[in-house]
Parts: sequence; structure tokens; C-alpha cells
Amino acid sequence: MRITVNGVRLYVDIEGAGLVPDGPRMREKPTLVLLHGGPGFDHSMYKPAFSALSDIVQIVYVDHRGCGRSENGPTDRWTLDQWGDDVRSLCDTLGIEKPIVLGTSFGGFVAQAYATRHPGHAAKLILISTAAKFDFQQVYEAFARLGGAEAEQAARSYWSAPSDATRAVYSKVCVPLYAPRKQTDDGAWVARAITRNETGVHFNGPGNEHGRFDFRDALANVTCPVLVMAGDKDPITPIAFGEAIAASLPPERVDFRRFAGCGHGIVADDQEGALQAIRDFILS
Repeated sequence: MRITVNGVRLYVDIEGAGLVPDGPRMREKPTLVLLHGGPGFDHSMYKPAFSALSDIVQIVYVDHRGCGRSENGPTDRWTLDQWGDDVRSLCDTLGIEKPIVLGTSFGGFVAQAYATRHPGHAAKLILISTAAKFDFQQVYEAFARLGGAEAEQAARSYWSAPSDATRAVYSKVCVPLYAPRKQTDDGAWVARAITRNETGVHFNGPGNEHGRFDFRDALANVTCPVLVMAGDKDPITPIAFGEAIAASLPPERVDFRRFAGCGHGIVADDQEGALQAIRDFILS
């Protein structure tokens, strides 16, 4: 379905009932809002793996503006502030109170924008393979370790000057290094996803908002519990990025999980372990 949020029609898919029988009464399950990566990918990165959580939560999948099946809206509104505000407005439109918001990679940037601009709105926050501040030099060094000079150069070329041409080389040389082990679906989700290069080119790189955002100070004001998940073989959001998020949050609010041997796609690399960690956090 498509729902108008802040003047733009966003594609939304909902899995599972919100109200379920529980003996003599009906019980309302919490709502898990999933924010996909990219920018320029779509919500299909979460399917079918996250269906395993539909017994404990109602799941809302959404394509960000400028991504997937959603409308573009004005390109000058392709900002983290706007994407974060869209999350709040989507919840208001759907009548969702106290959502559990999960963001992966770029979706984690959006989740942090939402949480810091709308403190107290979320019940819980889950941040996977993401960053509060992006350090491109660390990324270049990680690709050099994993893929040698060719990967380092492809990463530098794309991130320093995003374009369709440099993105194509980056996708061929660097993206395969995101996964250090054979994935559960062998990466088939990439073929299923709708890819919108123009959104990534608009956002990515040190000269764009990707190089300017910094949530570290604002995270100190987050009031809900936060699960931070990071893979120690992730070249694009190295584990130090996850550690920096955890260090920026109130210590009593944060649960940091390190996933050994996992790359950028923690759920794909260790589906059982990752989904169990998310399940335990939701039920805690």
C-alpha cells in the first residue's frame, strides 16, 4: 500500500496482526518499524528473514522517500532530518504509539535522526551496522585490508566523487567484500531489490550529507533502550563505528553486541544469532 506522509506517498507493507487473542482478552503486540539501507535500496532486504519475528511483533516495512516503490518528493528534502521526520509522521498516520524502530546501515542513520529529533517517541531502538559519524579513512583502510589496492581505490573513487560510473565499479569490486561468509540466501535479496542510484549519489560521500552528519552528542539525550549490533568483519561500517555509537549513548540505555566473523549484513551472515539477539531485546 502507499500512504501519504509529509506530502509524499511512501510504500508501506505490514506483516502480522496487531491484536491477537490471549485467553479471555485481546492483546496488542508492539510494532517493529524497519528502516532499510542504501540510500537507494528498498525494504525487501528484510524479507523473508524478519518474518520470523512476526509472532512477537507486528512488522511495518517502509521504503524511504526517494527509494524503492515510494515517491521521490523534492530532492532537496532528501535529508536525514526529513527521512527521520517521515518515520515519526508515518507512525502518527498509522496510529502507532511507542514503536520499536530498527535501522540498518543508512537506515540506522535515519533511525538516529528520528530518535534524536523526536526523543521519547520510540519504545526501543535497534541500530545495526551503522554509524553516528562516518570516518571515510577507516573505511578505505578496511577495504584495503580485505581487497587490496583495487578495493581501496574503488572505494576512494566512489566515496570521494559519487556518480553512476564510480558506483558501478564500487558495486563490482567492493560490495562483495561486505559479506565474509556465504550468506543464507546467497545474496539473492540484491537481485530482488529496487535500486535507485540517484538517491545514493545525492547522499553519499564526504562532500554530501554522508560526510557531515554527526549524532554523537545528540545520542546522549536518547531516553529509550538501544540495541547496537556490529560485525567485526564489516568494511563499510567498521566495528569501531558501532563502538562509538555505544559510547555516545547513556550507559544504562545501551546493549552492545559484537558479532564475530560477520560483515555488513549481520542478519544474513548469522541469521540465527542476530534474530535471537533482536528477539531477546524486544522481549526484555
